Amino acid sequence: MRSRPPILPRSLQARWRGPVPTAFPRTVRLAGRTSTSSPDRSLRFSHPARKVALCLSLVLALHAPLAAQDLDSSDELEALIPDSAVTDPDAWAAQGAGEDLADTEEEAEALDAAAEAEFQALEQSLERGEDGALALDDPAGLDLPAVAEVEPEDPVEFVTFDDVIRPIPPGSEVRLSDELVLVFPTENALFPVRDEFIDRFRKLSSVADLDDDGSQALLAAQARADEELLQRMLRVYGYFDAQVIRSVTLPEAGESADPTRAVARFDVIPGPRYTVGNVDMGRVDEAIGEDPAALRAAYKVKPGDLLSIDAIADGRYLVDIELGERGYPFATIDEPSLLVDHAREAGDVTLPVTPGGRFVFGTVTSNDEGFLSGHHLADIARFQPGDLYQRSLDMDLRRAILATGLVGTVELTPVVVAEPQGDQPGTVDMAVALTRAPVRTVQGSLGYGSQEGFRAAASWEHRNLFPPEGMLRVRGVAGTQEQLAGATVRFNNFRGRDRVLTLDAYASNMDNDAFDAETASLIATYEQLSTLLFQREISYGTGLELVVTNERDNRTRIAPGNAPRETYLIAALPSYAQWDTSDDLLDPTEGFRLRAALSPEYSRFDDTNSFYLKSQFDLSYYLAMGEDVVLAARGRLGAIYGADLASIAPSRRFYAGGGGSVRGYGYRAIGPRDELGEPNGGRSLVELSVEARVRTGLFDNSLSVVPFFDIGSVARSSTPDLQALRMGAGVGVRYHTGFGPIRLDVGVPLNRQPGDAPVAVYVALGQAF
Repeated sequence: MRSRPPILPRSLQARWRGPVPTAFPRTVRLAGRTSTSSPDRSLRFSHPARKVALCLSLVLALHAPLAAQDLDSSDELEALIPDSAVTDPDAWAAQGAGEDLADTEEEAEALDAAAEAEFQALEQSLERGEDGALALDDPAGLDLPAVAEVEPEDPVEFVTFDDVIRPIPPGSEVRLSDELVLVFPTENALFPVRDEFIDRFRKLSSVADLDDDGSQALLAAQARADEELLQRMLRVYGYFDAQVIRSVTLPEAGESADPTRAVARFDVIPGPRYTVGNVDMGRVDEAIGEDPAALRAAYKVKPGDLLSIDAIADGRYLVDIELGERGYPFATIDEPSLLVDHAREAGDVTLPVTPGGRFVFGTVTSNDEGFLSGHHLADIARFQPGDLYQRSLDMDLRRAILATGLVGTVELTPVVVAEPQGDQPGTVDMAVALTRAPVRTVQGSLGYGSQEGFRAAASWEHRNLFPPEGMLRVRGVAGTQEQLAGATVRFNNFRGRDRVLTLDAYASNMDNDAFDAETASLIATYEQLSTLLFQREISYGTGLELVVTNERDNRTRIAPGNAPRETYLIAALPSYAQWDTSDDLLDPTEGFRLRAALSPEYSRFDDTNSFYLKSQFDLSYYLAMGEDVVLAARGRLGAIYGADLASIAPSRRFYAGGGGSVRGYGYRAIGPRDELGEPNGGRSLVELSVEARVRTGLFDNSLSVVPFFDIGSVARSSTPDLQALRMGAGVGVRYHTGFGPIRLDVGVPLNRQPGDAPVAVYVALGQAF
């Protein structure tokens, strides 16, 4: 039942200092009548008699608790209250007052005065304290019911601050810039990817690249961006519960406004690193034979591994490569997904794989048979019909077609000609769609060497004049020591990949310090080459040379007016073989190269026929000493057996000196000398070179410094003369480009002979050896 605080007469309210009861009976019995309080509004008394009733009700309410009287008579009171008294208490009160209460104002005033006197007497009987407040009797003597004892509950565990926010463990600072500091746990085991993480963050950070413009607002904004970056990177490494606490320290008021003092600090609390849960690879089981197990093994993400989103993404390409190499040209792999379970501290990986059918190669077709036929393209390919399809061979053929220089664009499409049947793979033809590129080229070059003088060269070529890949080149040279005119027909990929047939005819005049020769030659060679696109471990070549040369060595310059010329008729069968284990054709850093060249030759001179064997052996070795230093060494040994020096044309003898030989000396300037002090060649050769190729880190680590030391000797006999060694030393620089290093060497002869320049400079493409 609802209760309301009582409403007192004004005279009583003015003197009441005790607490107003907060519970009041809804109904009280007054002289056989019942008065009801309204649940929605205060009681209103319009008759003096009603005031008396209110006073008596208040007295009963105050005395009830003091006397500890029983008020459990609410049921009886409720029974005496009609429903009309609740709905309209004023009308009900007026009706009752007409029967039992005084009807005149005089009687009402008398009742009011009597009630006032009653209250006065009651108030005088109550005791008050010094402050005038109502004093109540001590209830200690009251007979109260005993209170039942309550059994103690289990101890209550209170949540502490550290339970909600984990404390920051001890950390070590890493300052990336004046404005950026990272703090990581001191123990490496808590964050083992720290070094890699820092390097990666440094490249992506906004604050690390902040320009010092004095904007503290910009620093704060970029710090917020870096906080998000750190959170993303931590998730990449599998730290899904990591915390990053960002703080920006600004200069204090009153100090000099130095914006560099503002620092963005990030406390990184990695938390546990999640592991890989389940790995679902979709429909990989549709693969044929034992491939499903191999494909699953190709995906390097395994249950229980430390979680890395990088590994999940990279693994997709590993599976794609594996499918392509195992005969599935139409395999599809959708983007991987990761479902993180924080309760298990693990992530479930899904890689949707659809292998498609397994196939073997069929034939190669071309959309331009008159330009590059399908038959020729099949000769270029490194696969045969019936070989298992491999995407690497598909891509290799694409690159080889582009390397011909004859096409602008090329597209290879596997075309199904037979579907797989059970465990038997299907067959796909490789359809080549190409567009022609310009096939005519004009080239020119101009150069100068301190020992060779000026040299200008020009050429015109048509690279497919004789399809397929039959090139015609016409060339000419005009220089201080050389003049030449010639024509070359060259068939690339002749009956096989990287096989070259060359026919060359030229006429030349050479006048250098060693000899003067007017020569006409016809040369045919067939080679299996090592190229930039495909560096072969074994390469070889053989050929035929027919030479007519009218020469004189420069000893005759003592009497230039009567200098006779000698005519040599030469036929040679030069051949070579090379074993190459180096890691790069133009800029090797490890491995070796061994080359052997033999040339049986016939020479007719002065009605004398001579047969001799010219041989040369070259060995180069490369050793990487860390990431930035490569030690390189080269040795060369040559000899001519079977004829004396006079029977050998000066242009066929051995010489040393120059940028690819002993640096510090002129081109072909080392060897036996004539009466004028000019070298005239010999029958034996020995050379040795060592150098250190040191990356400097300059120009994005594209510049190297190369100190070198070379020695060499040429002797008239077939046995090398080690007593006549010439030594040169110097330093060079290399600027590394995408097509090889550009070389500049400056060498000094250490045991200079008369006629040798004090310094020699060499410029070329590629390393010296």
